[in-house]
Amino acid sequence: MHSWKKASSLLAATALTASLILTGCGGEEQETAVKTPVKAMHVLRQNTPISYGFPGHLQGLDEVQVHSRVSGSIMEKYFHGGDMVRAGQPLYRIDSRQYETAVIEAQAGLHRAESTLRNAQENLSRNEQLWQDKAISEQTLTNSRADVAGYLATVESEQAAVRKAQENLDDTVVYAPMDGRASVDDVAIGTFATAGSTNLVTVGAMDPIYVQFSISETEYLNLLAEAMETGRLPEEGEYQLPKIKITLTNGKKYPYEGEIVTSDRALSENSGSLTIKALMPNPQGILLPGMFTQVHFVGIVAENALLVPQRAVQQLLDETFVLVVDEGGKSVSKKVKLGEKVGSYYIVESGLTDSDMVIVEGLTSLQSGAEIDVTTVTAEEMGFSVSETSEIVDKS
Repeated sequence: MHSWKKASSLLAATALTASLILTGCGGEEQETAVKTPVKAMHVLRQNTPISYGFPGHLQGLDEVQVHSRVSGSIMEKYFHGGDMVRAGQPLYRIDSRQYETAVIEAQAGLHRAESTLRNAQENLSRNEQLWQDKAISEQTLTNSRADVAGYLATVESEQAAVRKAQENLDDTVVYAPMDGRASVDDVAIGTFATAGSTNLVTVGAMDPIYVQFSISETEYLNLLAEAMETGRLPEEGEYQLPKIKITLTNGKKYPYEGEIVTSDRALSENSGSLTIKALMPNPQGILLPGMFTQVHFVGIVAENALLVPQRAVQQLLDETFVLVVDEGGKSVSKKVKLGEKVGSYYIVESGLTDSDMVIVEGLTSLQSGAEIDVTTVTAEEMGFSVSETSEIVDKS
């Protein structure tokens, strides 16, 4: 009996020891499991070009709807829809037969009037001689002079009729009013064209071409502030917005720079935005009216800007914050005020310092004050860049 009790006590002591050992190991495992693995990187401090991207829309510099000055059926067409045409190039010929007849009739009327005038002038010459010889009365001479004046007016009227008839005949050939590309909705041979109303074809200038876009009031003020800081705001005269470049909808950057030529005199009451037009060179005719583009201002640089990756930024209600790594290896929340987007980054206006290391991965359930297992990464490893995305958004 005594041996059994001794054996039972030994087993209990052994079990207790094992339990303590296992409990200690489990505690260490639990303490290790609390640390959340994250990736973090230092914020960047550098001069940063700002693109200020805006959706834009291409428009023809000049577009003219071509109408005929005379009515009639179209007999000939000298171009194809979509062709480039030159100013003064013949486009259409309208049935000219009635206008040729009108010229002949007007010329005949002019000849009759000229013949009548000549007879009246000869009669006046004879009467002037007779009046000097006292052979006719002064009233007869006055009547002869009145006849000549009347017939002279008739001749002038008939001359105007001849010119009008000839102009109508000339206008049966319709010419291109400017250099440009003809639209493809041109009318066909046989169409009856009504003077001044039938749109035969539209011709639009292709080089240069307008880019129209809008910027918000805040963006406009930011541009002015940047110009003041860099000394580009003139003391006198109007502020000139920077030049632009555009990105096409296939993501390709257009090689030429455009120059802003006009802006609206006021912000839109509906949208609060400022409408701007710029001229883009288009020597190869690549750009077409109706295209959508992404517009970027050229040459704007934020001096010594502090950059934080967009991926690190979180928002809760009206607050914007990032989680940083503190000296004790814990996550700490910091409120930040952000500026412009630049590629994969935001410009930080306040809330961070050069020494901060922000967490960029592992943020899903991470909270401030949590124990973290930090892996330091670089922008290159994360694929971050200050280059703008080539994505184009149609906000029209």
